Amino acid sequence: MEGMAPSPSSNGAMTTVHKKMTHMTFFWGKEAEILFENWPGDNGNMYALALIFVFVLTVVVELLSRTRFIKPGTNHVFAGLIQTLLHLLRVGLSYLAMLAVMSFNGGVLLVAVFGHALGFFLSSRVFQKPHYDEGYDLPPMSCC
Repeated sequence: MEGMAPSPSSNGAMTTVHKKMTHMTFFWGKEAEILFENWPGDNGNMYALALIFVFVLTVVVELLSRTRFIKPGTNHVFAGLIQTLLHLLRVGLSYLAMLAVMSFNGGVLLVAVFGHALGFFLSSRVFQKPHYDEGYDLPPMSCC
């Protein structure tokens, strides 16, 4: 059987060991593990919930990146603390989104990309009054 290999036991008898196969290429289907072992499993409803979770997660990451939470004139120490906590939250959620995409499930990749796109759209200047002299609370994310 694929994924099972016999291994010798301490008394010389052969036993069967179940090895779990991990996808290393993108695949389609609801049989995936996203973030946690056995989640969402083989249940289609749990897979849909996992996709919704990843979608909302990526929307929140974009909104955190492009929304002002600190009002001008706030105490610099307090503003620095809030900015640090927002950065901590954004980076943690970004890593969760990255790990979800690393499940190599095509549906997860699509909802993550669409979630980032929707979050960017919602936080764009289309819905906000322009404040050309004000930046965002957090600097843009960069890898290098």
